[in-house]
Amino acid sequence: MIRVTIRDLHMKTGDWVRMAARSPGIIVMDRRRPVAKMVPFKSGDEGGTFAERRLVAGFARLPKSEHDSTRGIAEDRERA
Repeated sequence: MIRVTIRDLHMKTGDWVRMAARSPGIIVMDRRRPVAKMVPFKSGDEGGTFAERRLVAGFARLPKSEHDSTRGIAEDRERA
């Protein structure tokens, strides 16, 4: 797989995006550490917005919450 630095990606974005479309993918590196991956787009990958997606069967059975779940997640992280 091809590797590209963030700086080079910034300087030649169009070239690298076109290259990603023709290759198995491109790994974006930040200080020699992989941080992202660009892969070719496949028909049907759009997926729509998060709200439009169907729930996986297991998630559909979870109880509904009346409040914003981010508060509970933040509190849980603070306890850890």
